[in-house]
Amino acid sequence: MSSHRVTEAKKQLSSLIQRALKGERMVITRHGHPVVELTTIAAQGRPMTEADLEWIRARRAGPRPSGPDAGRLVSEMRDEDDERLFRR
Repeated sequence: MSSHRVTEAKKQLSSLIQRALKGERMVITRHGHPVVELTTIAAQGRPMTEADLEWIRARRAGPRPSGPDAGRLVSEMRDEDDERLFRR
C-alpha cells in the first residue's frame, strides 16, 4: 500500500485512480497522518454469485395480491372521504 500527501495526490489524481482501478490501495495523508484510503468500490465487496441470487429468490415475496393497485386504492379512499364530508 503506497502513501501520498494531499498536495501530491491532487496533482496526480488521474494516475492514482488508474492505479486503484488495477487493484492498488493507497493512503492519502495530511500533515503526516492518514486521512483517506483510495481503493475501488468493487474491491470493498465481493461479486454476487448464483448462490446469492438463489437465496434472494427463495426469500422474495410471493405474487402480488389481487385487488386494486395502490393508486386506485388511495383514490377510492379519498372519494369515500369526500362523500362523507359532503353528506354533512
